[in-house]
Amino acid sequence: MTDRHGRTRHGGDRHGGDRRPVRLKAGDEVRRGLAAAFGTGGADVDGHDRTPVGWFARAVRVPGRERRILVQTAKATLAATAAWLLATLVLKLPQPFLAPYAAIFLVEATVYRSLRGWLQQVGSVATGVLLAAVAGQLIPAQAVALAVVVFVGLLAGNWRRFGDAGVWVGVTGMLLISYGTARDLSLLGDRLLETALGAAIGVAVNTLIFPPLYGERLATATDQLAKALAGLLESLSDLVRRDEPGDLDDLQAQSQDTRSQVLAAEEAVGLTREGRMLNLRRGRPTSGAHHERPLRTLTALWPAVAQLVAAVRTTAQARDRHPFEYPWADARGSLADLVHLLAGAVQAVAVAGEPVDLEECRALLEKLEERLVTADEDGVPARLGLGTMILPARLLVEKLENR
Repeated sequence: MTDRHGRTRHGGDRHGGDRRPVRLKAGDEVRRGLAAAFGTGGADVDGHDRTPVGWFARAVRVPGRERRILVQTAKATLAATAAWLLATLVLKLPQPFLAPYAAIFLVEATVYRSLRGWLQQVGSVATGVLLAAVAGQLIPAQAVALAVVVFVGLLAGNWRRFGDAGVWVGVTGMLLISYGTARDLSLLGDRLLETALGAAIGVAVNTLIFPPLYGERLATATDQLAKALAGLLESLSDLVRRDEPGDLDDLQAQSQDTRSQVLAAEEAVGLTREGRMLNLRRGRPTSGAHHERPLRTLTALWPAVAQLVAAVRTTAQARDRHPFEYPWADARGSLADLVHLLAGAVQAVAVAGEPVDLEECRALLEKLEERLVTADEDGVPARLGLGTMILPARLLVEKLENR
């Protein structure tokens, strides 16, 4: 049986049972991303129809990113329409464009961001209104007042409490001065009321109507990271087992791809946690809470896996001119078996609630450590090389035991 480089794979491990190779080609995720970004018409590498009709059909049929975009778009439309109708028909405001504008921008990615954005938006607009009122009363020349308001407003907008809404301090003041309404306190009050009204409607719609959750991102990230880690460990197992490691560029590329999956997983965890904050649906299965612990375990494994990759590269590249010599064949065979078993354990972690059997891993680890202590005839450099590989393998076993 051969792997993706045409190398011969072992049909069984040293403990009986068939090996279960995890095939994850280096760069698969990059190629998927490029295909999604630059693909034309038809289906992408995952078999998804990327035409507008296919996108809409998937949004209706399958929970996920497409449906969430569709729902958030509908909610923003509802919020803007409701704000406009309330401002014009009920409050009869003369220039109610700020109400639907604020409503749209407050239908945020998470409920927490909507509430935070409401405070920031109202605060920045109120500051801009106040700045325009002061400048309009104290500075007779409109051009000078405009310059002062823009300069001071943009500086004040950089206060971190305003967040992304800080730019509206200067913009709101500029609009009021340029419209010539800065001296009319009633119109200034209308601008503030419109903004507060629209923002409040946007927050209410986002909070009460299908508040967004991102649990499917955790499920996807868990599956992809488990495959990437297990695939990297399988490649390490195959490489260590051979007497001549050969070209290590593919191993490095696969390691970089796995690191990208780790970063994506950390981003998914952050967004999902934020999505559950203040969310009325946070107790639902779609919140992704049951995937958070497995994903946290998988991300915690990455430093030890990276150390193991570095140890294998170091000993394989510097064979006769480095104190960390490539270990002897018997020791490498046991280490390869251990790494292969760890790959299977990593995959089991991704299945929430599935127990991970580490008994064989611990037995092989003890055998390797005993061999390390007693193998005087194999030479100190070879023992040092083996030790650099055993240490991260031990860390992996400990992380899996304490998950």
